[in-house]
Amino acid sequence: MREKIAYVPQRSTIDWDFPITVIDTVLIGTYPKLGLFKRPKKREREWAYECLKKVGMKEYSQRQIGELSGGQQQRVFVARALAQKPEFFFLDEPFVGIDVTSEETIINILREQRDEGKTVFIVHHDLSKAGAYFDELLLLNKELIKYGSVHEVCRPEIISKAYHGQLSFLEEMGMTIS
Repeated sequence: MREKIAYVPQRSTIDWDFPITVIDTVLIGTYPKLGLFKRPKKREREWAYECLKKVGMKEYSQRQIGELSGGQQQRVFVARALAQKPEFFFLDEPFVGIDVTSEETIINILREQRDEGKTVFIVHHDLSKAGAYFDELLLLNKELIKYGSVHEVCRPEIISKAYHGQLSFLEEMGMTIS
């Protein structure tokens, strides 16, 4: 089962000083299918380079992961997830602290995965982008508040319940309280 699930952690939880190259980071994504004591071969390396190409990072393959910008690092971790060929993607705050280009690259790749029948779960706190990025939302605040389409969930009364009436950000989303 673990080979079917790819996880992209929050950037803040990673030791960026760990001495590993970009290509080796992506190759880690091939290990669940290889097994614990097998090493990646030519086929896995070619696939890892293809995943780096997909996220626009192939030319950085020999650089240390810690030398990259935040957006570049996040794209490498998405490439690692792609290298795993999973059925489920779990991403924890993938857009925090990254540039617009990386954000657009990542969301487009995730949409492609969705269109190919993969399931994508994203932890995200910026509701102002929910309509542009997501098909469905699961709104939580210590408990399930609402699950449904963006239109069903991003309603003033639902958001008010989730945020205990603190709704100043709703105007940014173009929502009004009735």
